[in-house]
Amino acid sequence: MRIISWNVNGIRSLEKRGFTDWLVKENPDVLCLNETKAEPGQLSSALLNPPVKGPAYSVFWASSKRKGYSGVAIYTKKKPDDVRFMNKPEFDNEGRVLIAEYKDFSLIAAYFPNSQYERKRIDYKLAFNDAMLKLCNSIVKKGRHFLLCGDFNVAHTPIDIARPKANENSPGYLPEEREWMDKFTASGHVDTFRHFHPGEPGHYTWWSYMGQARRNNVGWRLDYHCVDKNFLSKVKSSIIRAEVEGSDHCPVEITLDI
Repeated sequence: MRIISWNVNGIRSLEKRGFTDWLVKENPDVLCLNETKAEPGQLSSALLNPPVKGPAYSVFWASSKRKGYSGVAIYTKKKPDDVRFMNKPEFDNEGRVLIAEYKDFSLIAAYFPNSQYERKRIDYKLAFNDAMLKLCNSIVKKGRHFLLCGDFNVAHTPIDIARPKANENSPGYLPEEREWMDKFTASGHVDTFRHFHPGEPGHYTWWSYMGQARRNNVGWRLDYHCVDKNFLSKVKSSIIRAEVEGSDHCPVEITLDI
């Protein structure tokens, strides 16, 4: 099962840059989108029903009540047994999460909040983070597995950011945010990319549009696929698709043996 997650920074803008052609070519089993900035009524038929080979996609949307903001979506060839929101209005109102239940695992497509400059939303973000950890722990406690994917809006360790010293007080690299990632992994959950690429610097998923950051690979690794440790044996690969352009983020991809 091949699953791609991508912060598209506006699905309608990305459509103009060839998103549908890319999707038809890639044809993943599941595609999770973050920061869609749209609701279904604003979208073209090609986005709602992509003309892909093989089984058609079932498409699910979580949209923000604030227009043109946040939002996640799941495109899936295998229809889930159930799809739901978090059932927490403070997060659902911003279209932050979709949870798709499959036979073998729960897929959580999430767009974590940005803590913003001067820590304006750090409390909101940490509340969201704690809710996500609680959700993941509850799934494991029920004897099931989870795959949590999306833009976590944090570079966990110094090797996940090109210039750690210069960004120690920047949103996405604040001590509180990195400490939460420590707590998340200490809870028995695995950052799958780091599992396959331990200690390797220079791997990023987001680059500023300024200063030729992407060309010079001055980036941050903000996008993740995480699983519970007992599901790790089913993970065959976890990669960053840095060659795919169209957004300030690139896709991340995981393959499961299920």
